[in-house]
Amino acid sequence: PNKSKSDLASPRQQHNWDWRAASNFIAGGAGGSLLWWSSFASLAPDTTRIAMLLGLALIGGGLTCVWFEIGRPWRAMNVFRHPQRSWMTREAIVATATFALALSGLAFGVPVLSWAAAAGGIAFVYCQGRILKATRGVPAWRQAAIVPLVVATGFAEAGGLMTALLAVLAAVPGWLPWLLLASLAARALAWKRYRSELKADDAPEPALVLAGRLEPVVVVLGTLLPAALIVPALAAAALPATAPAAPALQGVAGLLALLPGWTLKFVLVTRAAQLQGYAFGKLRRGHPLARARG
Repeated sequence: PNKSKSDLASPRQQHNWDWRAASNFIAGGAGGSLLWWSSFASLAPDTTRIAMLLGLALIGGGLTCVWFEIGRPWRAMNVFRHPQRSWMTREAIVATATFALALSGLAFGVPVLSWAAAAGGIAFVYCQGRILKATRGVPAWRQAAIVPLVVATGFAEAGGLMTALLAVLAAVPGWLPWLLLASLAARALAWKRYRSELKADDAPEPALVLAGRLEPVVVVLGTLLPAALIVPALAAAALPATAPAAPALQGVAGLLALLPGWTLKFVLVTRAAQLQGYAFGKLRRGHPLARARG
């Protein structure tokens, strides 16, 4: 049936991107950033290998989720056809190069290849932020501040994952908690900037309400609580009598840095994505996220 102009202009929730699309941003953001953390952490070779493989597995898992989302997954190679205008195409190209560099670096033990893969991981996360920003019909996504938010939360998530991983596998380097604290602060600042832009853009009420509900998730659960655990963990690690308690505190702090970031991206992609007088662009056959304009 025909819809009135007011119906077309009223905000409505998009249903083209579901949990599978959100999984790409959730897993891919943490995985891409984890490549950076693992490449520059100067860890033992076995620990570095585990962290890098985990990062690649997260990226691959996220891309596999959106591959299964499309109606004709065997046409997914069409994703590479629009590098001049699609951030989705650029994401796919960067992911391919990153996998090649990381696997080559691990296979041949060439550090420069791993460093290049780390740069590719960050570029992958940046592309994800630009994919969201390019979807102009969704106020929750089109804000300029969403790009630094996606990158900042990717860094914080990967830092938390690295901290939790090392708390189990090996000793956490003394510098890592401090860098994790800086990443958490950067994410909190990026979140505050994003919320300000969302309000200034007169976003739909459901998006603003959900952003308000995410505030304690990002600020309290994802910033203040892990910071409150990192500080005593640092103190415990410095004293022989309390050193055994440090890994447990570090592991919990790492998980608290990771999980709220995943919650943030899941809600932004699947629940806070109200269309505001626009529609998603024409489908590009074979693209993992084909229903959005790249």
